[in-house]
Amino acid sequence: MTIASTDALPIVPGSRVTADGAEWALADTKAGMRLVVAVSRPAPSWLADLEGEASEYAGGTLLVGPIGPANAVVLRAHLPWLVPRPLGLRTSAGMGDRLGLATPGHVRAVRATGGTVAPIFAQQSIREMTRTGRTPQQVIDDATWGAFREGWQGEVGADADHLKTVADVDACVAAGFSLFTIDPSEHVDAGAEQASLQELWVRLAALPWRDLEDTPSAMTDRYAARTFDIDGHPIRFDQQMVLRAAVKYGRAVAHVSALCRHLTATSGSGRFEIEISVDETETPTSHAEHVWLAGELRRQGVRWVSLAPRYVGRFEKGVDYIGDVAAFEADCRVHAAIARLMGPYKLSLHSGSDKFSIYDAIARQARGLVHLKTAGTSYLEALRTLAVVDPALFRDIYTLARERYDVDRATYHVSADVSRTAPAGALADADLPRLLDQFDAREMLHVTFGSVLSTRAVDGSWLLRDRLFSALRAHLDAYAANLEAHFVRHLRPFAQAATVGPELGSARTPREEDCR
Repeated sequence: MTIASTDALPIVPGSRVTADGAEWALADTKAGMRLVVAVSRPAPSWLADLEGEASEYAGGTLLVGPIGPANAVVLRAHLPWLVPRPLGLRTSAGMGDRLGLATPGHVRAVRATGGTVAPIFAQQSIREMTRTGRTPQQVIDDATWGAFREGWQGEVGADADHLKTVADVDACVAAGFSLFTIDPSEHVDAGAEQASLQELWVRLAALPWRDLEDTPSAMTDRYAARTFDIDGHPIRFDQQMVLRAAVKYGRAVAHVSALCRHLTATSGSGRFEIEISVDETETPTSHAEHVWLAGELRRQGVRWVSLAPRYVGRFEKGVDYIGDVAAFEADCRVHAAIARLMGPYKLSLHSGSDKFSIYDAIARQARGLVHLKTAGTSYLEALRTLAVVDPALFRDIYTLARERYDVDRATYHVSADVSRTAPAGALADADLPRLLDQFDAREMLHVTFGSVLSTRAVDGSWLLRDRLFSALRAHLDAYAANLEAHFVRHLRPFAQAATVGPELGSARTPREEDCR
């Protein structure tokens, strides 16, 4: 049985698939997107699990229903490749989607770069979900429908990003995420960097040693006066360096360990994987601190697939890397060697959107053991689309962003200055798309997404949200085309590294003979 495309039920061609004795597709109707399922008689019992209206069709039954959460559950049950799963050590990329409309463009970019980078289409932090008014389940479901629309049948992951509490973990377990990025940044002691030796001893004694299942003397004995040979890179620990690493990251280790134990108890081992993120901290993660952090997490029984250290240089939102690229590569070279030897695990590049100048460097040094994480750049491509298809709406978004930037920037590492952006009235329509390429305007638009999506008018209606979604849904292909072009630039260096493959044969945790 083949579903016929009609004026009333225009089938999205790429969505057609046959599975479990049924044909499945999406229809882009005037009333919005609809799920279409055709089955032969007698209709299978599971058809009753779908929401929608069923009618006789070509000797069988045709059901047309909404693209809601109930139907997403049934879709994933019968098209299992849409179920998020652990991706292991494959070169991978997370493609954050603040609007829930970006997955088609992401799929096209993955395909255009050869499909060698394992995709995570559903990725959003709890902070972003709060600001966009989305739930973890909506994040998963939106990615499901987007992948289905494009006929994607490869593996997919789903990243519950920057989790800090048990409640965050539980909500994302229930939604079906497969990667849990634990962010212990609030437990990192930034003051350790400048503390004197005497101050470090005081802070060391105050660490939660019971939770760490350790003692200060046992810990210092494991590292002090030792040199770890990390693939030809000697990392020497003196007493002050050991204390600084322990004070800086000790509470973070305890926090990660507690959340991992809770996650295992809640979800069951083997059904998820862990990323650890210490990138949102004030000072870079030294190579010695990376060794200490990895060693202590292992001792606590934590197993992880990727880790995001705080690299040298500045990683501001939505713009290229700010710093010495050669210095970054030299720093990354040792972090990558540590990850191979003490894991293996992937290096994760957070705030990875638009860091084009360093992609080759980290892909080369990680040898395929790398995860790229993007978020707001897909929202910016939505604005680029609106600047062309609805200039009046874009002007209103831009004006609100200029008003809200100084407040909204508080939780971000950004340096844009509103005074360096032109007011909307000074710009011609033809100039609007170029604002997405101007440093200050780009960062300003990036961090004000929450205000754009949540500000209400005096009468209580959405000020911009409904107009934004209506315009994008009317121009989904234009949005997808912009995303494809933009993400091909992101993925190409990693796709090239992925074809080489990681060298894992000699990877192991350093043993006693590695220390001298």
